[in-house]
Amino acid sequence: MRIGVLTGGGDAPGLNAAIRAVVLRASSLGHEVLGIADGWAGLLGEAEPRPLRPRDAARILAEGGTILGTSRTDPRKDERSRRAVLDSIRRWHLDGLVAIGGNDTLGVAQWLHQEGVRVVGVPKTVDNDLSETDYCIGFDTAVTVVSDALDRLRTTASAHHRVVVVEAMGRDTGWVAAYGGLAGGADLILIPEIPVTSEEIVRTMKHRRAIGDPDILVVVSEAVEIDGLEAQTAIDRDAFGHVRLDQRAIGAVLARHIEQHTGIEARQVVLGHLQRGGSPTAVDRLRATRFGNAAADLVDSGRSGVLPVLRGGRIEVASLSDAVRQVRRLADEIIELVRRYAGVVT
Repeated sequence: MRIGVLTGGGDAPGLNAAIRAVVLRASSLGHEVLGIADGWAGLLGEAEPRPLRPRDAARILAEGGTILGTSRTDPRKDERSRRAVLDSIRRWHLDGLVAIGGNDTLGVAQWLHQEGVRVVGVPKTVDNDLSETDYCIGFDTAVTVVSDALDRLRTTASAHHRVVVVEAMGRDTGWVAAYGGLAGGADLILIPEIPVTSEEIVRTMKHRRAIGDPDILVVVSEAVEIDGLEAQTAIDRDAFGHVRLDQRAIGAVLARHIEQHTGIEARQVVLGHLQRGGSPTAVDRLRATRFGNAAADLVDSGRSGVLPVLRGGRIEVASLSDAVRQVRRLADEIIELVRRYAGVVT
């Protein structure tokens, strides 16, 4: 078969490891692999995909980013785009397609499956909010970045007796903020799953200073809504209609509010794309390799409309429709840990 592979949506550490696994496994099964540039955008234009042979992918395991490029492109937006994607698949004689991405990318993959294209997904999102799988490619590296940042910020916050507000990624959920904050020993973690008011935050800051904490680290998920605190109004949206959460500047708004209402000097740090960049952790490399290997096997066996997922440490198979049906929220156990170790003072 001739199998196309693409990476869509936000970049994440481990994408190249997944591409590598798809290429090596598919090639060993006797198939030809073509790399499609810049996600779904690569199927809208005239640019030809490039052949990916084992020698092209052998040494990309540790590289961050994606050798194929990516974009936030939704080809379902109009009839012309939909027709262009299907025409490209026919023109390039693709017998199968592996789409590596999160909710939006895999939503497009599900549409293609319904159109009769043989397509298999691979779960990737640093937000880790894709249904049907315990973990996604990129999540472990993002969490490690948050944890490492807190280790470094603790010393500078202590030196100046400051509050430092760290803004972490998370479009609808608090996976990165919760895991990274707990691993880095944050004093307060604010996530969408736990409602909070500005008064509770101020009371918590004053309490921690009263008991002698010389430094206070706060981790806030970028999507958090705080009762009594108005974030910046985000006006830009991406191709899938999502609000640009970075424009809300919730970290900066919160740091200013804390300083104004407690008298404690506060600073904010936006980790932003640091969570997406750089070499993937060993955990992300292994997960990506397992997912890519399984995806190639699924295409080889004639499956479509499915993706490999991780459940209880085992690779299993789920449908694309189930995976993108809803956003996966934090487990109750993790929410309770956040309440106990980094919750507001009640």
